[in-house]
Amino acid sequence: MVTPLEASASRVLTCEGTPATVSDFQTVARATEIEPGEMRQVRVGRKRIAIINVEGEFFAIDDTCTHEEASLSEGDLFGDIVECPLHGAAFNVRTGEVEAFPAVVPVETYQVRIVDDEIQVAT
Repeated sequence: MVTPLEASASRVLTCEGTPATVSDFQTVARATEIEPGEMRQVRVGRKRIAIINVEGEFFAIDDTCTHEEASLSEGDLFGDIVECPLHGAAFNVRTGEVEAFPAVVPVETYQVRIVDDEIQVAT
């Protein structure tokens, strides 16, 4: 849930998983740096996270395919589906759910918000 204070300072773009507190968010990139239809890998601590721009809406998922150790941000994006470059496994960037085999385990999703052009991710 977004409190009135948070709502005035930011816009929550996705809200998957457990709600985050304000202190859980970390700035990872600028929104103007990732065009619609583009993906970029960022690191938050030891995690590799893919930031994905779907028609101006930003999503964050684990960047590692659950089938093999391939970077999803190096794959292809078809709407809100990212395809792994190694074996073609596909995941929904909104939910993390598997959309195509050989993967059977979903990827983790993270909450994303934009504050003054900064993409912030809660991990």
